[in-house]
Order: sequence, then structure tokens, then C-alpha cells
Amino acid sequence: MALSRADFHGMVSGHAPALYRLAYRMVGDSHDAEDVVQETLRSAWRSRDRFDCGRSQRAWLASILRRRVIDGWRRKARTPYPAGEHGIEVPVDGVDPLASELTDEMQHALDSLPHDLRESLLLVVVGELTHQEAADTLGIPLGTVLSRVSRARGRLRKYYLAEAKR
Repeated sequence: MALSRADFHGMVSGHAPALYRLAYRMVGDSHDAEDVVQETLRSAWRSRDRFDCGRSQRAWLASILRRRVIDGWRRKARTPYPAGEHGIEVPVDGVDPLASELTDEMQHALDSLPHDLRESLLLVVVGELTHQEAADTLGIPLGTVLSRVSRARGRLRKYYLAEAKR
């Protein structure tokens, strides 16, 4: 039986802030993050009848979000840039809600991590998933997520210790 619009809204509304934070960290742009969250919620609405009630709602939504981000990366990889536009930063009006949360230095530190470590860490820390939910989302064993998160934290620690010595 499919959820009504009101039931669906009630189910997903509490997860929207965490989804936005996760999307923002994955795509690095507030407008793109908003688009990804919208696409995620649209996909979730279309597939709401396939939601497994025994599964975490946040993990289900995070796995949809992850697929939407990957789809976006694939589209961008296939889309040629018009001459002169690649690499130009366009000023964004308004204040980013995460600007005070993470500094440019922290974003640089996260960007220095290998993709698999960064993705696992972001799902657990920013996406607020449990390690098991992150494992389910990524389709990998729990031990692998635990190891990746631990290694990511260790690398970030080393990064900041090295920065402090400079």
C-alpha cells in the first residue's frame, strides 16, 4: 500500500536537513545540493510503495541521494563545457547555511581523502547514519565502513597535525 502525500511528507521532513548537509558535502555547492535533495525526494515519492518498513528511513533516503549525486556526476562528465566557462566561479547571492560549520581548510582536508573514505565518513558524520545504515547504503560490509571511517579520521588527524606544524 502506497503512502499518502501527508504520510510521506511526515516521514521525510525530519530528514531533509541531514540530506541537505550530506548533499552539500558531496557536491560542494548549495544550489546543486538543493537540486539533489529535490531529486531525491521526488525519487523517494515515486518509489514510496517499495520502501521496506524494516529499513531506516534515513538510510533509504541517503541511498537514493547517493545515486542522484552519482547520476549528476555522470551527466557532468558527459556534458562538454562551453569555451571559457570551465573553472570560473560564479558569485552566489545569500549566505550558505554551512559556511560557519566547515572552513575552507576542512573542505580541503576532506577533498584530500580518497573517495571511498570520504564517502563513508560523510554518510556517518554529516549524513548522521549509523555505521550499519552507511554499510547498507553503500552495499558493503559493516566492517568495511568501520575501517574506512576510522582510516578517514586518522588521515584527517594527520592532516591537521601537519598543518599545525606549518
